[in-house]
Amino acid sequence: MARRRQAVTIKHVAADAGVSLQTVSRVINNEANVRPEMREKVQASIDRLGYVPSIAAQRMSGSRSYLILALNDRERTISDWRARQGTDWVDQMLLGGMLECAENGYRLIFELVDTHNDHVERELGAAIAALQPDGAILTPPHSDNPQILATLTRHKVPFARIGAQVHEEGLPDGIMVSMDDEGGARMATRHLIDLGHKAIAMISGPSEYLLAGKRVDGWRAEMEAAGLSTEGLLQAGDFTYGSGVIAARALLTRDDRPSAIIASNDQMALATVEIAAELGLSIPADLSLVSFDNTPLVRFTRPPLTAVDQPIAETTATAVRSLIASQRDGIDTAPAVLPMGFEVRGSTGPAV
Repeated sequence: MARRRQAVTIKHVAADAGVSLQTVSRVINNEANVRPEMREKVQASIDRLGYVPSIAAQRMSGSRSYLILALNDRERTISDWRARQGTDWVDQMLLGGMLECAENGYRLIFELVDTHNDHVERELGAAIAALQPDGAILTPPHSDNPQILATLTRHKVPFARIGAQVHEEGLPDGIMVSMDDEGGARMATRHLIDLGHKAIAMISGPSEYLLAGKRVDGWRAEMEAAGLSTEGLLQAGDFTYGSGVIAARALLTRDDRPSAIIASNDQMALATVEIAAELGLSIPADLSLVSFDNTPLVRFTRPPLTAVDQPIAETTATAVRSLIASQRDGIDTAPAVLPMGFEVRGSTGPAV
């Protein structure tokens, strides 16, 4: 039977570098009070020996846990997983968050929380007690949930709020990181206006996602700036395919149907494609269509969909980076707003 290789420990690194255990610990934890030449010497031993610090060892060396807790909506995430529709938001959030954590010696722990559950405080409190995270990342709609903010504050867990839209009286705002939802909607609307469209409709997201309202604000603002009416051109959805079917049918069966539609996510955009085909409308000859999200699905429709691209991975990475900086270096981070991208594809064309 092969003999198990002995793990390299912090003691081996200290002996190899000829320094104390405390010095190695300070280098591993990236503390500021280490001379550059000493840091280089310890890092050379770490690289030579192939030492990988364990979270348990790091936690024993100080008050930090080296864990960041990321919270996402349970009901919607599980629903998407069970429907096997994919969750590009979750994928991109994990990509940005996990890579940024790894760069700084942290780990990202992903938890699903039900915003509508009366036991949310108990569930979140149990997770905090078990993990003792150094910080939490809140995604919509959790980023505007006062119960969650109060629970984290009570447990003294710093938090970063992605897409937060409101200030809760008596609670800290935390670190604010957002994508420019309003700017993305303005970009999409301006693109369609430049193509000559005047009746541009919007299928919005659910009201509990306050960022969905920012997209409507951007659409309205750009339409008004161009002197165009939005009356009767807004239909509410809830980010599901089914709600997109209902909204698209309501818009496209009107006598004065719009010549273009902006859907507030890809599932509702795909539903609009389906209804347009059902009604004998060609995209983009009869209807131009723009989506939000830019998940891989929209590249393989016929035609591929023009889409607003959300920088989800970079937004989550920014939130993690800011949390770690505030915990480690005491740096107060100003609110950050990341610009949206825009991919023009075959689903938009000149108005007829």
